[in-house]
Amino acid sequence: MNNNHQLSKKIALVAIYSALGVVLAPFLQIPFITTKAFPGQHLINSIVGVTLGPFWAFIVATIVGIIRNMLGVGTIYAFPGGIPGGVMVGLIALLLKKKRMFDKIEYAALGEPLGTVFVGGTLSVYLVAPLIGDLRLTGALLPVWLIFGLSSVTGSIMGFAVLKVLKRAGYLERF
Repeated sequence: MNNNHQLSKKIALVAIYSALGVVLAPFLQIPFITTKAFPGQHLINSIVGVTLGPFWAFIVATIVGIIRNMLGVGTIYAFPGGIPGGVMVGLIALLLKKKRMFDKIEYAALGEPLGTVFVGGTLSVYLVAPLIGDLRLTGALLPVWLIFGLSSVTGSIMGFAVLKVLKRAGYLERF
């Protein structure tokens, strides 16, 4: 398969994953002060990180965050809350591939909370909240970690389950 065809396939998947992330958003949401946590985003992050890698997971989370904000179903916290989780899954998946642990690739999905909670939650509290003057969230690290954790653990487990099904169907072998 030539590089143009591979790139076209990835772009098509980015569009599909982004659309799924937007469509799932209203059905699964956990409001907390000025944030809204979306397990569906973490589900998508888990799948994209494993199937396409960290760069594309970054792109999909960014697209979903932009569209959700434009539609009024997201907040500025969609970016620090969504992007690091997908990137973390992609990096873990790359590490598993490098170690030739292809049979365990779906387990990378369970690393999504590491990026979302510890990187995204921390960035939200100490960078984003102060920048936008959100005094209710500034300094609320443990509650934000808890809410982001609830959302990302739920989403990553759903993503893991979907990846298990895709693996049994032979789909993950294509990546």
